[in-house]
Parts: sequence; C-alpha cells; structure tokens
Amino acid sequence: MGFPDQIVRTIELTHPPAKVWAALTTAEGLASWFGNTAEIDLRPGGDVRMTWTEGAAAHMRVERVEEPTVFGYTWPIHGLPDDDPRRTYVEFTLEPHGDGTRLTVVESGFAQLPDDAHKVAFEGNVDGWKSELGELVEYLDAA
Repeated sequence: MGFPDQIVRTIELTHPPAKVWAALTTAEGLASWFGNTAEIDLRPGGDVRMTWTEGAAAHMRVERVEEPTVFGYTWPIHGLPDDDPRRTYVEFTLEPHGDGTRLTVVESGFAQLPDDAHKVAFEGNVDGWKSELGELVEYLDAA
C-alpha cells in the first residue's frame, strides 16, 4: 500500500514577504514562533539548531536559500531515533499576494518509512504544521 509522501499547507498572510522571510530565516524569528531558542547559519549546508522548553531539540541542515522566496532544510523524522540518518525536506515558498504574502510549506520524504513509522511521523507532522503555522500567524500579527 502506498502512503502520502508529503504534507502541503498554504496560508495567506497580511504581512509583506520581507517580514515573513525574517520570521522563517532568523534565530530571533524562529525562536519566537517555532522553538524556544534557535541558531541558524543561513546558507546551503549551514546548521539550524532549535530547542524547546520541554527539553526537545532538533538539528536541521539548510539546503536551499533563495532570498526572499525559497527557504528549505532537512528535518529529523518524528518518532525515529536521533541518530537515524533519514530526514524529511521542508521547503517554504513565499509569493507576494496583494499587500501580503502567500506562504506554501511542503514537507516531503515520508514515503521512505515503513508502515508504523510512517503513521507516527506523518500524522504527527500534519498536526504539527497546523499548530506551528498558527503560531507563525500569531507571531507576525503581534510583531
């Protein structure tokens, strides 16, 4: 049986692309809506590290930077051990839309997983993007 390989979410924001870009690609921005602390080396091959107050941590690798329209990184797969080399790829695409921005997030790479791991990772990240994108909107609206 085949499983979905990607999660796609598109939201329209009332903020200009430059403001959305900064929220996605700076340590201050990421720590304000996605994690609690963040470090980012914004270049292909650069490291991104984030932590959360409950003790979770994530290490990502920047894969694509096309300011101000595309930002992509690899992401550890939820439910797999920290040393597992498999990753998903997350890509944000920003398009001007009126006075704001249309933001599309695509996370791909779930098809590489066996049945049980796919269910945990895919369902967890579907719920996670709903929550995180809501937090991004709250952060942008408050800033």
